[in-house]
Amino acid sequence: MSGQQRELTLRFLAEPTDVNYGGKVHGGTVMKWIDQAGYAAAVGWSGRYSVTVAVGGIRFVAPIHISDLVTVSTKLVHTGTSSMHFAVAVKASDPISGGPQRLCTHCMIVFVAVDDQGKPIAVPSLQISSEEDQDLAEYAMKVMELSKGIEQTMASYRAPGD
Repeated sequence: MSGQQRELTLRFLAEPTDVNYGGKVHGGTVMKWIDQAGYAAAVGWSGRYSVTVAVGGIRFVAPIHISDLVTVSTKLVHTGTSSMHFAVAVKASDPISGGPQRLCTHCMIVFVAVDDQGKPIAVPSLQISSEEDQDLAEYAMKVMELSKGIEQTMASYRAPGD
């Protein structure tokens, strides 16, 4: 059933073990949730084992608190030969008060489907069918280009003592 699942949502409950000393969920925990949702989405699209190759444009815009219900939503916005680019939104809400969801984090995450030897393998192509889809695909490519620029800048940097 590969090529059928374009969107995926996972939910997590923010537990006391997920938070830092300030009582907010660790950024690393949020990144783990993003990676888990991205992996499930990539496998759901490709039908193959997939590996994370990049995360770009990650922005932490609001904190997540203990006991918040966290929703990690992924949407496939671009495919290459073997790569899959997903837009990810992380939202949280208080399940007790039933308050509205608030956007906490967003980013792009890229996975590559691999064969049994770990070599990239083709994935089904995403068919762009709307202006919104086209805008999302262009956004994905811009974010990843910016990330490549940052990588190149960092690669040329020599840490003190090197």
